[in-house]
Order: sequence, then structure tokens, then C-alpha cells
Amino acid sequence: MRNGGLVRAVSVVSLLFTLAACGAGGTDMSDVDPMPVPVALPGASTGTYSFDCGTGGDHRNGDNMITSPGQPGAAHHLHEYVGNTSTGAGSTEASLLAASTTCGDGDKSAYYWPVLRTGDPHDGEVVTPSRVELQWRGNAAAPVIAPPMFTRMLAGNAKAVSSGGAFARPSWTCEGFADRVTNRYPACPEGAAVMRVHDFPSCWDGRRADSPDHRAHLTYPAANGVCQKGTFAVPQLRLVVSYDLGDGPFTVDTFPEEANSAAADHADAVLVVPAELMAEIVRTLNAGERR
Repeated sequence: MRNGGLVRAVSVVSLLFTLAACGAGGTDMSDVDPMPVPVALPGASTGTYSFDCGTGGDHRNGDNMITSPGQPGAAHHLHEYVGNTSTGAGSTEASLLAASTTCGDGDKSAYYWPVLRTGDPHDGEVVTPSRVELQWRGNAAAPVIAPPMFTRMLAGNAKAVSSGGAFARPSWTCEGFADRVTNRYPACPEGAAVMRVHDFPSCWDGRRADSPDHRAHLTYPAANGVCQKGTFAVPQLRLVVSYDLGDGPFTVDTFPEEANSAAADHADAVLVVPAELMAEIVRTLNAGERR
């Protein structure tokens, strides 16, 4: 597609998703099928481990230390963080270890996502989440093992529109419909929070904490939970960000060429979980406990 055609296509996408955000065409979540829940096989890790790192709002920047290290503002959209209080373009493994954290269990990982804006999609008011939930989950087909320190993790694709949908994952839903997600903005019932549910990949190649595309070292299991040959199940991170938005329009902050498309929603993480804590997380999941 020529550049002009891409610009026109992106403009149409922007209009459609802005209308959806205004409630003039947003997805009714009751029309979306629930996410499939795999049946746990013998020996599966069926536990969960929930933890609290606050709700964000105090730490935001336009950086991405995973995809654009050393390049301040390279994201061209605003990220919001919980966990490590120092995360930015100049972060290193040493600086992350030395920093403080908003997590109550001493986890110094960086967890981040693009902000939501109300009003103008480009410079409208940034909305602070009403709730942020973090949870480690087991694997329906096998026990999990610990991933390495400083593992980089990506969920979704910040360039989903311009890449033709590559690596995009549905994340949008409403309070009361957390078992189903869509890649469009939702039309939530009155009084229901807008929610973004990000499930991260959880099949590790057994060797690397990162890879050139920041994805090949950590992939998604099949629908039944089975990891592809040569990979190993690790705890799956689930990040749920909720907002009390009322009736006003809202959009997710994106690269300009993504035109605030809901499909470009994404989240990132750099794991700086103390070894003792990760060992307890693995034990909890494999024992089928819920914390």
C-alpha cells in the first residue's frame, strides 16, 4: 500500500475507534464469546499468586527500555508504570536493582502500559487507573519453572495497525465481563469500569532473558496450555488495568501512525523478582494454591 493509502486507512480506523469510544459503535461485551479455559491436565500448575503494586499515576514517560533502550521519548506515546520507580530509557539491570518499588513484596520489576486519554486523543487529559491487578498464573498442561531475572516480556503490539495486525492481542472489556476480551473499544454498561486485560506469553526457550525481536525467547502456549517443543512453561503474568470513565470519549495513547486504534493496546514488563520470591510463586502455582 502506498503511503497515501496507509494514511487514509489509518484515518478511517481512528474515526471508527473514536466513535466506539464515544459509545456510538463500541463493542457490546455480551456479544463477545468468553475466552476458552483449558482443562487442567494431570500435573498441571493450577495455582494463582496475586500481588499489589499500586495504581500508577506517579510515574509516566514516553520511553521504552525494552524496544528503545537509551532513546528518551522514542515511544512517541506516554507509558504509565507500577513497580520499579526508576524505569526509563536509560535503565540498566544495575539501576533497576538499586531502585525502589511500589510493589509491597519487594518485587522491583517494571510493569507498564500506554495511558488512556479523555477528550482529544493526542493531548487530552490522562486518566489514572482506578485499579491495577497483577497476578501470576499457572499452566494447564504442566508444572512451571522460574524464568530468568531480567526477562523482557511483551503483550500485544504497539504497532498493530501499521504491521497489519502482527502480534496484536485483544485486551478490552468491561467490569462484569472479565472473561471475554475484544480488540475494539468496549461500550460498557452505565457504572461499569472499562478494563484492559493483558495476558503475557509464558513458554520460555530455556536460554534467554531477551531476543532480538523481544518475543522469540518467550511465546504463548497453545489453547490447551501446551508449550511448543523445546520451550518450558513459566508463570504467566496477567495485568488488569481498570478505569472509571463515565460517559466521555476515551482513547489509548499510541504511536501517531496507529491513530489511537484500540488494536494497538499493549503492555510490557521487565522482571526483577527476587529469587526467593519467584521460588515461592512457582511453589504456589505448582501446589495449586491461591494467594
